[in-house]
Amino acid sequence: MPSRVLAVQLSPVHEFSKGPVAEIGLVEGYGVRGDAHAGTTVQHRSRVAKDPTSPNLRQVHLLHAELLDDLAGLGHTVHPGDLGENVTTTGIDLLGLSRGARLALGEAEVEVTGLRNPCYQIDDFQPGLLRQVLRRHGDGAVERLTGVMAVVTRGGTVRPGDHIRVTAPDGPLMALTPV
Repeated sequence: MPSRVLAVQLSPVHEFSKGPVAEIGLVEGYGVRGDAHAGTTVQHRSRVAKDPTSPNLRQVHLLHAELLDDLAGLGHTVHPGDLGENVTTTGIDLLGLSRGARLALGEAEVEVTGLRNPCYQIDDFQPGLLRQVLRRHGDGAVERLTGVMAVVTRGGTVRPGDHIRVTAPDGPLMALTPV
């Protein structure tokens, strides 16, 4: 199955979920036009409180629809945008990408900066959901399943159905860490 955009979402206000739209506009170095998390400096409220001058490495949140299917099998009903992502993908292993990988989405391109670190708000959305998307293994390793964050490297429009093309960075794989 080819990698493609399943759905796109945005929210002009800081709330947990984002609503579906027909298309989103990505602005280079800024994020999703009209989304509360767009900006050159950090926009997530918890991060603004720590250092409002930090660069925004979380301009675009991408989540794989396969996670939504897995969650449905565990009794959770989660739709595109419910977990706050801007782009819901299908047919691509987002969590297996290298830091610095570039994704061409429609007319736009983003560069993967790291993993989204799920927080307690996920349990506020649906009780018990956090333990399904933030797994702790016996060896102490933590597995974060709620997609990746990226910055916009080429602006343009992204729509459901757009194909996704991945370009790996030069050099060895750089494991994704939370940003």
